[in-house]
Amino acid sequence: MSNRSVRRTLGSMVLAFESFVVFFGTLAAFGLKVADGPTVWAIGLSLSAILILTPGYLGKKGSYWFGWALQLVLLVVSFFVPWMLLISIIFVGFWGWAMIAGYTIDLAKKNRAGENVFKIETDKDNK
Repeated sequence: MSNRSVRRTLGSMVLAFESFVVFFGTLAAFGLKVADGPTVWAIGLSLSAILILTPGYLGKKGSYWFGWALQLVLLVVSFFVPWMLLISIIFVGFWGWAMIAGYTIDLAKKNRAGENVFKIETDKDNK
C-alpha cells in the first residue's frame, strides 16, 4: 500500500481537473470578448499552467496555502465571466472538501498504523 498522503492525492485531482476547466473557461472568455485576446489568453493559460504544475509541489511547506491562494485568485477572476463564478465556487468547495477529508483520512491512517492488531473485547473477556 502506498504511503502517499490522501490529502495530497485529492488536492492533486482537484487542481488537475480545475486546470482543464480554466482552459475551457479561457476559450469561453475569448469567445465572449471579455477583454482583448492577448490579455485573456495570457491570464487563462498562465492560470491553467500553474494549476497543472501545482500538484507536483503539494506536500511541501506552504503548498496547501498556495492552493487556497489559487482558489481565491480564480474566484476573483471568475467575476469577469458571470457563469464561471458558479463553477469557481464549486471548485472552492471541492478544494475545501479535499483538504478536510484528506487530512482526516491521513490522521486516521497514522492512528491505525500505531496499532498493529485490531482487537474486539466482549464482556466475557473482561471477567
